[in-house]
Amino acid sequence: MTAVARPLVLVVMGVSGVGKTTLGTLVAERLGWPFEEGDALHPEANVAKMAAGHALDDHDRWPWLDRVAGWIDERLDAGQQGVITCSALKRAYRDRLRRPDVVFVHLTGPKQLTAERLAARQGHFMPTSLLDSQLATLEPLGADENGFEISTALTREQQVDEVVSRVRD
Repeated sequence: MTAVARPLVLVVMGVSGVGKTTLGTLVAERLGWPFEEGDALHPEANVAKMAAGHALDDHDRWPWLDRVAGWIDERLDAGQQGVITCSALKRAYRDRLRRPDVVFVHLTGPKQLTAERLAARQGHFMPTSLLDSQLATLEPLGADENGFEISTALTREQQVDEVVSRVRD
C-alpha cells in the first residue's frame, strides 16, 4: 500500500487494557510506519507506582507525556509518519501532544471486556485494580479535537481497516 504523502502521527489512546498496543501495532504494520509503545517511555518511578497499585497523578504523567511528545516531534521533524500508543486520558494530556499532523484514535470498549484483558495480561505493570481510576479520569475526544473513536465491538481487522481508511482519506 502507498503511504500517506504528508507526515502524520497517530496516537492510539484509551484506558489500559482496551487494546491500544494490538491496534497500534497492526495499523503500523499495515501502513509500513514505525510503531512506539508509549508505556515503554514511562519513567521507572511511574512503572513502580502503578505496579504497586497506585494511580498516577498529573505530576507523574507530565514527564511521560513529554517523552511521548518528543517521539512525535522526532517523527514529524524528520517528515515521517508513525504510530504511538498513549492513554491520553485527559484533554490537557492530549493538548500536550497535539500537533497539526497528529490524529488521536480513541479505542473504546465495555469495562468488563477491558477488565478481562487486563486480568489476562502477563508481564505488564498495570494492575486491573487501576481500571476504575483510568475510566474516571478519561475525557472523551471533543468535537474540536483531531481524532475519532474506534470500538472494540469491531473485529481487529475491521478496526485496522477503519483507521487506515480514515488516514488515507
